[in-house]
Amino acid sequence: MSDRFPVFQALVLGPLREHPGRAALAVLAIALGVALGVAVHLVNSSALNEFELAARHLAGEADLVVRGPRAGFDQSWYPRLARLPQVEAANPALDLEVPLSGRPEILRIVGFDPLRAAQVQPSLLPERSSMTLELFDADAILLSPSAAEWLELKPGDRLEVQVGTRTVALSVAGLLPQAAYRQRLGVMDIAAAQWRLAQSGRLNRVDLRLKPGTDVATFRRELQGFLPAGVQVMTPEDEGVRGANLTRAYRLNLEMLALIALFTGAFLVFSSQVLALLRRRTQLALLRTLGVTRPALLNRLLVEGALIGVIGAVLGTLLGYALARYVLALVGADLGAGYFRNLVAGLAVEPGTLASYAALGVLFAVLGAFAPAWEAARRPPARALRAGDEEEGLRKMRTLWWGIASIAAGLLLSLAPAIDGLPVAGYVAIGLLLLGAVLLMPRLAEYCLGRLPVPGRVPLAIAVAQLKATPRQAAISVAAIVISLSLMVSMLIMVSSFRSSLESWLERMLPADLYLRPARFGETAFFTPEEQARIAATPGIERAAFIRTQTLLLAAERPPVILLAGPVDVANPGKVLPLTSRPYALRPNDPPPVWVSEVAADFYGLSVGKQVALPIGGAPRSYTVAGIWRDYARQSGAIAMNRELYIEMTGDRLVNDVALWVARGAALADVQRELRGRLPDAAGFEIATTRDLRDLSLRAFDRTFAITYALEIAAVLIGLFGVSVSFGAQALARRREFGVLRHVGVSRREIGAMLACEGAVVAGLGCVMGLATGWLVGLILTHVINRQSFHWSMELDVPWLPLAGLALLVIAAAIVTAVWSGRAAMSAEVVRAVREDW
Repeated sequence: MSDRFPVFQALVLGPLREHPGRAALAVLAIALGVALGVAVHLVNSSALNEFELAARHLAGEADLVVRGPRAGFDQSWYPRLARLPQVEAANPALDLEVPLSGRPEILRIVGFDPLRAAQVQPSLLPERSSMTLELFDADAILLSPSAAEWLELKPGDRLEVQVGTRTVALSVAGLLPQAAYRQRLGVMDIAAAQWRLAQSGRLNRVDLRLKPGTDVATFRRELQGFLPAGVQVMTPEDEGVRGANLTRAYRLNLEMLALIALFTGAFLVFSSQVLALLRRRTQLALLRTLGVTRPALLNRLLVEGALIGVIGAVLGTLLGYALARYVLALVGADLGAGYFRNLVAGLAVEPGTLASYAALGVLFAVLGAFAPAWEAARRPPARALRAGDEEEGLRKMRTLWWGIASIAAGLLLSLAPAIDGLPVAGYVAIGLLLLGAVLLMPRLAEYCLGRLPVPGRVPLAIAVAQLKATPRQAAISVAAIVISLSLMVSMLIMVSSFRSSLESWLERMLPADLYLRPARFGETAFFTPEEQARIAATPGIERAAFIRTQTLLLAAERPPVILLAGPVDVANPGKVLPLTSRPYALRPNDPPPVWVSEVAADFYGLSVGKQVALPIGGAPRSYTVAGIWRDYARQSGAIAMNRELYIEMTGDRLVNDVALWVARGAALADVQRELRGRLPDAAGFEIATTRDLRDLSLRAFDRTFAITYALEIAAVLIGLFGVSVSFGAQALARRREFGVLRHVGVSRREIGAMLACEGAVVAGLGCVMGLATGWLVGLILTHVINRQSFHWSMELDVPWLPLAGLALLVIAAAIVTAVWSGRAAMSAEVVRAVREDW
């Protein structure tokens, strides 16, 4: 062991001490990749864990939950369920998201039978029995501690909620036990909830505790066939699965972006190790002549990469934990995407997950160091001791056919379907394209640089000659630029395509002048037929279109599908809906038409002309899929139908949204004032112009992509670190060359111009290759990853001006980095630099 330590110190610790800046940048790159992965995973897992706990706590001791849509089902089903021989106890419930009066927020309110809750959900009852009796008061509500803190209410205070357009005042009777339910929740007596929330005679949930010995799976299948259409039987765990299914594509995308950042960090380790080992080639060759074997040399060099990985992984894990805590406190558990908008989540730390990401950081660092270490170990010592061996050593790294094979495999994988609903093959395809681009760089750089014309000015001529003589060294810097730039280019293309498609979609979906809704969020706000008549008769209104929104439960494992009943013209549905398919011409015997969104079509295997049974109005009826349309607003899927047909099927004449066309010559401000006068008792209804809704939607879009932007910027920064490392290492390796040039009369300024020229040429080549690679990756992100993840189609939109600005910025950064690195290398004495050429 004592004999090995000097070798270890010479090979590993010595270079790290000699050039700590290079090692620090490599460590920082790995640390950033690990930190992003840890932070994203911790936030996502904490949100899902809290969501599952909330579902489990709300179900209490129930084995099964009977769930209905927003409209619910008749309460007569409760005694029929309670009398089943397998059921020991049942608790009827009304579970609704209720808008708060005077503020654009919602509170989840559950109405249940307090007496039955003692058998099914005892933890949701107050600790004092007198408080349970107070719950039977028609206005009483119990709040969870988090809800009371959020609303700044205490027992005895009034809580005002909105039902229809009216304000309903409830009295806070007390608080639930601290550990009963950690989320924002209000609990009422079932009869009071039905009356006060305008849900008379309706339930949308029944919790069942089964008798001991009952086979839950068998009874669940039997019960599903017994229930009315649109009512699903699920376990409490299924509630968490539904939340996970809704968000898993978004979560996977974020974690993949974090891994891409880690991949970029691994490439930085690779590029820095290649250039460092080239600079140390004579030292390594001397050690070989002194008896160090190839395996020993390879192992020690891999230890150097592993040491960088270990330090980076430890720092990244700590940084990721701190970042996750900060994000949960500042942004929330939904990371700005709106999936868990009202979820209060504590940080759930999984030691195994932290260890996995740390191990990935070490693995990526070792993989980045493996190729240069292998080449350095197998290089003959006699050849390595000669001056000018750098390019010859790189020439032996044959990567052309591997690069072509990698790109071909990536393109083929981009055609593969989703795996279990996730674009796994698409992400592997992106990784292979990036790897292939890196492997092709040596040959492409040699080809392109070899055809550069030689300028007339001496410094520029020397720069071009240097690049022509060492194309594979230049390829390392080119590859670093390609990796970092292609990621940003691809994201710019994808985001620009999404944003432009969203803007076009908003123009189609928002054709009116004004939009009216009783509340921004919630399930108990609506306009009555009398209010609709008053709205339509408002002076200055030329036309009004009324829309009813409901939910349909089509599968227990998926969130509800949104049903939109509006003014869809059967003869011309494309006038209202942005169809992506040709309209279907109904035949005389076809069932009534519906139009399904792309998301719903993918989730449930629907296609144009196909007949589907939908539980609209509580009974399963057949409908014809008359078209598929693009919908960016409802991520669980949407089905549109004509409102007259909906009223015929359900008898429901309430509406949630109103589109208003203002008569020519009427002022929008006057019409809005008239509308408020026509609805003087309305609590919190909103009037918005088309521009207001468009701006609101685009702000939500930017908020959703904020975390994506942050991850991409981190990946690009890591890539720019790689450019800095590669230029710096090459400049240090060329100190002898700079010394000779200074001896023959070349000034520092001329050497700076030479380096600026080299940086501009290398960066220009990297930008061309990066733009091409980024365009390919952007196509996969837009048409494969996005389509398979979120089931939305988009039109490709390339933002040429931002891409040109980004390329110029990268070229300028490369020039500055090259000149700065050269000045640092020229700081040593000229004679000393020349003496190194032994």
